[in-house]
Amino acid sequence: MTTLLQFTSIFSNAFNQIENAFVAFLFKVATMFCVGLIATIIFAFVYRLTTGFAF
Repeated sequence: MTTLLQFTSIFSNAFNQIENAFVAFLFKVATMFCVGLIATIIFAFVYRLTTGFAF
C-alpha cells in the first residue's frame, strides 16, 4: 500500500510542477493510456493462464 501512496505522491508532485496546463493535461492523458494498456496486457495474460492456453 505504501508503494501505491508513493506513486500517487510522485505523480501528483510531478504534474503540479508543470506550469503549462495543456502540457500537463497531455501528459496525464498519455499516462492513463499507458496504464490502460498495461492493465489490458495483464488481464489478457491472466485470462490465458486461467483458461488453460498452451504456451
